[in-house]
Formats: sequence, C-alpha cells, structure tokens
Amino acid sequence: MDPFTTLSAIAVPIDQANVDTDQIIPARYLGKPREQQVEGFFHDMRLDPNGRPREGVTLNNPAYKGAQIIVGNQNFACGSSRENAVTVMVDHGYRAFIAPSFGDIFFNNCFQNGCLPIRLPAERVARLRVILHELPGAKISIDLAGQTVKGPDGQTDSFEIDSFRKEMLLKGTDSITFTLGYEKDIARFETAQRQDVPWL
Repeated sequence: MDPFTTLSAIAVPIDQANVDTDQIIPARYLGKPREQQVEGFFHDMRLDPNGRPREGVTLNNPAYKGAQIIVGNQNFACGSSRENAVTVMVDHGYRAFIAPSFGDIFFNNCFQNGCLPIRLPAERVARLRVILHELPGAKISIDLAGQTVKGPDGQTDSFEIDSFRKEMLLKGTDSITFTLGYEKDIARFETAQRQDVPWL
C-alpha cells in the first residue's frame, strides 16, 4: 500500500446527499474480478440505460479528468458494507474523500485501502463544491502530517484523524502488515504457551 503523505490534485464535486455504496458500485458488479469491477464505478449515475453518458454529471465532465479527490455531501458512501465501494474508487485513482459525514463502514474501509476520508463542516464542504463547479479542474491540497486541507480559494482548514490511523497511512501500512511486524513476538508467545499449557 502506498504511503499517504501529501496530495495536491483535481477534486470533483458530487452534490447529492446520501450517496450509497450501491450507487458507487452496483451489486451486479460485485461477483466480477476486481479488474472488471472498474466499469461499475458510479455506473448508473454516469450512464443512462443505453450506456450513454448522462448530461450534467460532474464525473462525466472532461475538466475533472484525473481527479483524485471527491468532495461529497452528507452521509457519503452510506449503505451496505461492500469494501468494493472503496477499491473501485482506488482503481479509478481516488485517494481522498471530503464530506461533512460518511457511512461508518466506508469510513473504516478507506484506511484499509490507503485512502483518507476527511470530515469538514458542512458549510465549508458546500463552499468547496461551489468553487469546484465554478472552476472545473481546480485542485485541493491535503497535508496529512499537518492535518490540513487547502482549497482552491486559498483557505486552509484543519481536520481531525485518529493518531494510529494517521501513522498507518503515513507509513503505507494496513492492519495485516502491522500485525506481521510482531511475528517474532507472536511466535515466542505461541512456543511458550505450548510449553506452559500443552492441553490447549
């Protein structure tokens, strides 16, 4: 997993509140191999029943091509627990999400996949979305170590993050790799346990 330190990238606004994980990746794509799930990315939001791009959808606007940040609305990525909602966005190049609130499971899954979900006040997030609509292709800069977000308007906002999760992202470590770092300690414990309580 790549470390997350700083990111300065194009940000795309999604105004809809309560975007759920089935909108991010419809259930019919979940049984496919990961490389084929990519086509499910916001499929029904982006495309009409005939497969044509819907007008007025920011994700279809070429000005936002290469975006790595999504600025969403309240309760972004609510709904089912599918981790694919994170991985399909990772596979499209997204590394950070900014919203007033997130679905709890999605929020937790982000950290396991090297992504940074950032909560900011609703008024500020709404203002960022307005700016991004006015200036398609504008960038937002994120500094994880400093816990700051700098908008296209030059305003810098601070955000909160659990210190352990912050350190994991900065090092590019997931929970499995972190646990394996204690492999020798675990082996010593298991050896001692087999000697002390062999009946277990």
